[in-house]
Amino acid sequence: MGPIPRTYEEWEHCITVRCGLAPTADYAASRIEALQNERDFHTQKFIEIWGESHRVQILQWFREAAARVSERGECV
Repeated sequence: MGPIPRTYEEWEHCITVRCGLAPTADYAASRIEALQNERDFHTQKFIEIWGESHRVQILQWFREAAARVSERGECV
């Protein structure tokens, strides 16, 4: 795996193992809300650094994480 995740599984590993985060439903929802808000300062910086296509990809992965949490009733 390189420094930038290319698949959901790589991204999930980065979030849960490398970053030590537990993407709960609330966490996923807050990230989805922020990443959808192009007026949000942090979202603007994210786009500036990583680009719009990466923002769209990360948003999709947070939506997938939220769906998995919803299905299992737990963290991904």
